[in-house]
Amino acid sequence: MYFDGVCNLCNAAVQWVIKSDKQEQFRFASLQSEAGQSMLMSYFSEKSKIPDSVLLEIDGMLYAKSSAAIKLLQMLGGVYKLSVIAWVVPRFIRDAAYDFIARNRYKWYGKRDSCMVPTAELQSRFLN
Repeated sequence: MYFDGVCNLCNAAVQWVIKSDKQEQFRFASLQSEAGQSMLMSYFSEKSKIPDSVLLEIDGMLYAKSSAAIKLLQMLGGVYKLSVIAWVVPRFIRDAAYDFIARNRYKWYGKRDSCMVPTAELQSRFLN
């Protein structure tokens, strides 16, 4: 899971996923990190094409925006598997709602000066 490391909302979402991911199947990297930048260069040839989004990479496939959020919830399992019903909503509608939140996230939730530094016990869950 790649996320905006300076966004408070994004950091809170990562903390929530870490707590909810009982199988420890997710690994994390901020988009600003070396791992994040490397991934971006492998998927996007132009900086203008990079989505303002959380990105989820699974088996060489990259999910963005609402698709990343739905896929992540499904993978968490349990009650979150019910998120499968969100796939019936057309992507342009799901992504419009996602984009609205993304455009306003700094205004609503604030921004950090630097990326989150994982604790020693969480270090193995973060890509270098």
